[in-house]
Amino acid sequence: MSSYFESIEDVIRKLARADYIADRALATVLFLAHRLEKPIFLEGEPGVGKTEVGIVLARLFDVPLIRLQCYEGLDAATALYEWNYPKQLLHIKLEEQGNRDQEEIEKIIYGPEFLIRRPLLEAILKSQENTPVLLIDEIDRSDEEFEAFLLEVLSDFQITIPEIGTMTARKRPMVVVTSNRTRDVHDALKRRCLYHWIEYPSFDKEYQIVMAKLPGVEERLARQIVAFIQDLRERDFLKRPGISETLDWAGALMALHKEYLDEAAISDTLGCILKYQEDIKRFQEEVESSAP
Repeated sequence: MSSYFESIEDVIRKLARADYIADRALATVLFLAHRLEKPIFLEGEPGVGKTEVGIVLARLFDVPLIRLQCYEGLDAATALYEWNYPKQLLHIKLEEQGNRDQEEIEKIIYGPEFLIRRPLLEAILKSQENTPVLLIDEIDRSDEEFEAFLLEVLSDFQITIPEIGTMTARKRPMVVVTSNRTRDVHDALKRRCLYHWIEYPSFDKEYQIVMAKLPGVEERLARQIVAFIQDLRERDFLKRPGISETLDWAGALMALHKEYLDEAAISDTLGCILKYQEDIKRFQEEVESSAP
């Protein structure tokens, strides 16, 4: 894994072979993160391909992908480890039927086989075998308390379990942290990462993505789809369509055997690209007002 990316151009080529179209700025960040063993912090609007970066890297390196999906109320125990209490209680009952004293039983039930590994601990332990890619998705949805805890883990990549001892990663996992910027993430976390903002793609880049992900799509239809999506992103919607919506819509039109875009095709499949009723209604009103 240490010599996988030979240059920035090599990053672009290998990502393209995995059907991920990256510009040079993103490829540079990935190259440096790989060489310097630093986490990557990716921000951008929903649907621009942040999560996909972690997924593609794991596939390219042929290593496990360990994903921690963040949400409000996420705590250290859920992200790190928990004890398997039902299994411990059952074992205690079985051991009490023998001649073991309480101290011996405690040593047994607080062993590794009773530990439930959550993503952060799993990433540390997996590094002893095959260094994984750790994807910490949508960190902005978690609480600031969890963010502070994560900062500590990313600094040392070691954790101490009182009943077992300290566990340290043999080699730092490649870490991808994503944020939709629903709130500001603390500077201390960003300082430990290489930062990159992923913009909505240009027409040419999005067209390349559609052609790469959906090889059976007609070129004319792909160009019409991308042009339409690019236009929608200029409008004042609650949720502008991301690349994932572009691909979903293109797949839907292909399933309907559409060879080109027309008013009926757009109307029938509008729910593939606009996810709020207010946005759909606003679009329909704009179409009606612009009709001759």
